[in-house]
Amino acid sequence: MRAILVCGALLLAACVAAGQEKPVAKRASTEPIDGASGRQTYQQYCASCHGDNAKGGGPAATALKTPPPDLTTLAKGNGGKFPYEYVGGVVRFGKPISAHGSPDMPIWGPIFNMVDYNEVAIRKRIKNLCDYLASLQEK
Repeated sequence: MRAILVCGALLLAACVAAGQEKPVAKRASTEPIDGASGRQTYQQYCASCHGDNAKGGGPAATALKTPPPDLTTLAKGNGGKFPYEYVGGVVRFGKPISAHGSPDMPIWGPIFNMVDYNEVAIRKRIKNLCDYLASLQEK
């Protein structure tokens, strides 16, 4: 008798469970990753040296041989136009000519490659960062 009751309870539980709606699995997006916002990327990778205001006075700046530059004056030094290609190149590959400053500036391209895993996302992250820096330029 006990075995029949246990089997009946198990059968009832199985019927109730089968009648419930199964959760629908969401498909992963096949769209390329947009990358982080420029402000987010700046805060995570740049602010420690260049400061929250991008003027060069971050908490790690004192440990560097050459003070980090004021990133709010990049357009001023480029005829009033933000140098997107130059800044993107420095972020991704480092400074092209050592006479332009200290090699203390880290090269973030390999780090972004480990974070984003694809070229489209890396370019988008760097573009977002450049757009953010362009928005901070002194008038």
